[in-house]
Amino acid sequence: MAAYKGLTLSGFFLRLLVAAVLVFSTYNPSEYSYYHWLSKNISSPTPWIALVGILLLIGWTIFLRATARSLGVFGLMLAAAFIGVLLWMMIDWGWFHADSLKAVTYIILGVLCWILAIGVSWSHIRRRITGQVDVDEVDGDL
Repeated sequence: MAAYKGLTLSGFFLRLLVAAVLVFSTYNPSEYSYYHWLSKNISSPTPWIALVGILLLIGWTIFLRATARSLGVFGLMLAAAFIGVLLWMMIDWGWFHADSLKAVTYIILGVLCWILAIGVSWSHIRRRITGQVDVDEVDGDL
């Protein structure tokens, strides 16, 4: 049996980077995203558009399932509330204006990246904090 290596800081930031690529390649206000690519070519889709769409869907499925399983509904609500208060604080401190739709969109996308990265890393973080191990159910014999 392999030794448990745990989560490193670089491992977490790699997960955050992958989440950012997934989120910002799916949609962002700069108009360089899958959403914009698809909407400009909706009348004549290509195999490349379909392939990239399927790859993005696979990525979203992996990240959303892992996040939902590790954080649960209550954890997701807490994460959203925490991030919402941070967003409120940044507006209150004048870091950006709430009337800038582009700024708010980028911040929400960034928040989503952090929530997804925390979600896929949470089992490792929880083990480091509490010493408890999360185990998924496994069907069949190994």
